[in-house]
Amino acid sequence: MPRIRIAHHLKIPALALFIGLGLIASHSRANAEEIRTAVVAGGCFWCVESDFESVDGVIEAVSGFAGGTLDNPSYRDVTRGGTGHYEVVEITYDADRLPYQELIHLFLRSIDVTDDGGQFCDRGDSYRTAIFAGSAEERAIAEAEIAAAEAQLGQAVVTPVLDAAPFWPAEEYYQNYYRSEDLILTRFGPRRKSVAYGLYRQGCGRDARVSELWGDDAPFAGDH
Repeated sequence: MPRIRIAHHLKIPALALFIGLGLIASHSRANAEEIRTAVVAGGCFWCVESDFESVDGVIEAVSGFAGGTLDNPSYRDVTRGGTGHYEVVEITYDADRLPYQELIHLFLRSIDVTDDGGQFCDRGDSYRTAIFAGSAEERAIAEAEIAAAEAQLGQAVVTPVLDAAPFWPAEEYYQNYYRSEDLILTRFGPRRKSVAYGLYRQGCGRDARVSELWGDDAPFAGDH
């Protein structure tokens, strides 16, 4: 069987292509390593999703549940109580553009960190706040940010740092609620989800309380 030979004039372009593909693969792996997720509980997951999808460096925010004992819970399961789950948002972000420390800094100033019974008009265990740390490094960063928040406010922060827990996405109906144009029936009559969300957020007093607590450092309160 004849041996296959590569002509000399083809060796250099072929080698350059091989090196180029290697560099692209290496660059893609490096980029992938900077795409991370963070899970936080800040009361109504629609509000946290809305806030963080406006942040530079955030790729996606998904509403869901974490911290409980029931696998793949439904919204009804969680709101009925007894599952131990928090309403949470899984935030996928580019750590090159948005360091974890900055993400937690923004999160703490988007909630009422002094309330351990829920958030704003939403009361009960599923609406409590929390940070789910995925590593010892994340826990240390989150705890340092909590200490800084306590120093700024001059009072205790009740938001705990918890170990990472399985994340269960909520049903499709609850995703991207704040910008959905789907019509639903509300106590005000038929409204688009985005309109109903705005009415809910204002009526619940979220931004008013966050502004009262954090003043000009509230990153999202003026956006709604």
